Amino acid sequence: MYRAPVEEIAFALKHVAGLGPALDAGQFGDLSEDLVDAILAEAGRFATEEVAPLRRVGDEEGAMLRDAAVTMPPGWKPLYRRWIEGGWNALSGPEDFGGQALPTMLSVATLEMWNSASMAFGIGPTLTMGAVEALDKHASDDLKRTYLGKLVSGEWMGTMNLTEPQAGSDLSALKTRAEPAGEGTYRIFGQKIFITYGEHNLTDNIVHLVLARLPDAPAGTKGISLFLVPKFLVNEDGSLGPRNDVFCASIEHKLGIHASPTCTMIYGDGFAEGMEPGAIGWLVGEENRGLACMFTMMNNARLAVGIQGVSVAEAAFQKALAYAKERRQGKASGYSGEGMAPIVHHPDVQRDLATMKALTRAARAIAYSCAHAIDRARNAEGGEARYWQERANLLTPVAKAFCTDIGVQVASIGVQVHGGMGYIEETGAAALLRDARIAPIYEGTNGIQAIDLVTRKLPLSGGEHVRGYLEELRETRRDLGLLNEAGFGAAARRLGEAINDLSEATAHLLALLDKEQNEAALAGATPYLRLFGLVAGGVHLARAARADMSAERIGLCRFYAENLLTETAGLKLQVTAGADSLAGAAASLVTS
Repeated sequence: MYRAPVEEIAFALKHVAGLGPALDAGQFGDLSEDLVDAILAEAGRFATEEVAPLRRVGDEEGAMLRDAAVTMPPGWKPLYRRWIEGGWNALSGPEDFGGQALPTMLSVATLEMWNSASMAFGIGPTLTMGAVEALDKHASDDLKRTYLGKLVSGEWMGTMNLTEPQAGSDLSALKTRAEPAGEGTYRIFGQKIFITYGEHNLTDNIVHLVLARLPDAPAGTKGISLFLVPKFLVNEDGSLGPRNDVFCASIEHKLGIHASPTCTMIYGDGFAEGMEPGAIGWLVGEENRGLACMFTMMNNARLAVGIQGVSVAEAAFQKALAYAKERRQGKASGYSGEGMAPIVHHPDVQRDLATMKALTRAARAIAYSCAHAIDRARNAEGGEARYWQERANLLTPVAKAFCTDIGVQVASIGVQVHGGMGYIEETGAAALLRDARIAPIYEGTNGIQAIDLVTRKLPLSGGEHVRGYLEELRETRRDLGLLNEAGFGAAARRLGEAINDLSEATAHLLALLDKEQNEAALAGATPYLRLFGLVAGGVHLARAARADMSAERIGLCRFYAENLLTETAGLKLQVTAGADSLAGAAASLVTS
């Protein structure tokens, strides 16, 4: 059973990602360390005692569709009610609409716990939080007054409707249309697929944010607008009115996250009794500027999905470690007890478990550091705000892609540690791997994140921001070298070599972009993102060891540096010298 690692989460927030110094500097008003600890402790209790016990029923029962209505698994509706009564949905919401306006770092830390306990549960509120942010920044005052309070509290949930059968990652092919209907309303017609929590019985109303095209809108992504379309229309007094013309036609039968209803939504088919066809919606933001509004929600969701990778990795590590301490097989020189040794004493299993633990902590630090940058950008002004916004922009694709790749990798190792029993559903190890597999795909595939990192984020401020980030990594490595502790082994040297690998790869890609050789740069984008994540993660583990100087943290830092960072040299070669070979291989793929 998962147990929230509250102390480790608090340590990562305060001593690795930057929350401690920010609190000391008063950057979050009267937020104190004691309050942070209390929030984390209660979140850990709720995740451990209330969410985690319902993970298996969610996986086995799943969400059920009948007559266009989705019913959640047994126990999930009262669980959700207790969750919103605890104020968790409102944690980072705007104060003007009932939110607590707490830092993103705290929101991300609690999201980790919800998703570790049950990823299918944690993904639902994530979209609501994203909808709150999008509406708070872009909606009219009337829409805010009507919808934000209920969304912030969690009494209503929100969704994000982008994908269509012919328009997945490329939204320029989007066909859903919006027709002006008078009095500031529009009639929405079209089909959306893969809509997370598009229909369910957890809340009385669901607020859909829908991308659609107005008549005579420009072609491509420049002609997309964003609309708010509620499941039930809302009366002037705030009570629910008639059913809107938006319905769930089907839910997907998926590899994992079975309790998360992934819906096909139909807008404007005339299903709503007593209404003319067309789902009634309201424009959010400006006409033909919907993608910019939606990106507010998408960027929020990308970090939240990144933390899902951390969440599954943590749950998988806990499960594998517990199993390895109980399962007995063979003899081990390090075991002095009677009979067969628990497999945790075998070096190969120890390598697996140490890899799981180190990668999980590295990924957590990256995600939390991204959240810290978001918080600093919101609380700063002028050049400082720009600096931190660029840092958040740089780290977001890494947090999303590296952390979700780690989630899959660690969950897969967890199955291996369980041996044959890992392949059996009874242990729950396979369920974690099944859940983890979607995270590198949704909210922008990891390949798209790599493209974004290389083509849009590396050139920020003419490449100066990423160069500054690399110098910060070097500074941490220099500090580690000054410790001169025998327990660190070759960690400082290996970190230095890995940072040099990342620096050379970064310079190579910036040079290619400067020469407009984008195809050659994109050929190395995915290995570059992993290189970036591995190096950043290693430096974060060094920060953790420097802050604590415990044998555990020093040992983990050394293991990561001497074992996992050996991959960086090969990744650098893929980035700097792999384009031609990829082009040759790709030619055979196209012609075969």
